[in-house]
Amino acid sequence: MRATKLTALAAAAVFSIALAACGNDSTSDTGSGAAPATASPSMATGSMVNFGSGCAAVPADPSDKGSFQAMAQVPVATAASGNPLLSTLVTAVKQAGLVDSLNSAQGITVFAPTNDAFGKIPAADLKKVLADKKTLTSILTYHVVPGKLTPADLAGTHKTLQGDQLTVTGSGENFTVNGSASVVCGNVQTANANVYIIDSVLMPQN
Repeated sequence: MRATKLTALAAAAVFSIALAACGNDSTSDTGSGAAPATASPSMATGSMVNFGSGCAAVPADPSDKGSFQAMAQVPVATAASGNPLLSTLVTAVKQAGLVDSLNSAQGITVFAPTNDAFGKIPAADLKKVLADKKTLTSILTYHVVPGKLTPADLAGTHKTLQGDQLTVTGSGENFTVNGSASVVCGNVQTANANVYIIDSVLMPQN
């Protein structure tokens, strides 16, 4: 197909998957803690703070580089490197050579698989994928959708940077991607992306 195009596209906005971030209002600037501490994890004018049981694994201390507050102020790749849920994803992004691209990407939504999600893949297969830059780039870019999707916009079919489509079902604080991957921590924000942490790795059709 257009492998070079995919790689370039990946490098341009790819996998801002580096998860990261903060549960601030998705329409606010990348500033620090604009969201009030009393904000409830429920729908509020088309946006919500981060939600989901997986969010409990994110450091609560605002001074920790892996906290929501800290990650909201930096681009995704940098933010993800401090998130304890995403170390395997960070390794994959580095292997694909997408760190700089992720950090410069603007206005994207990333479905970021947790370490446990990658753990579901047989070790030998995972090692093989990590060693194949073309395949790895295709998989990672399949997890990225152009535009910052709020929870209110999430349900539906979206075209990914990889080229194939993914489908999100659900509402409120319960969402499933492609019928199998559940969002365990949603509406996480970085300086340049909205991130939804999921419990399974998504695979493109091609």
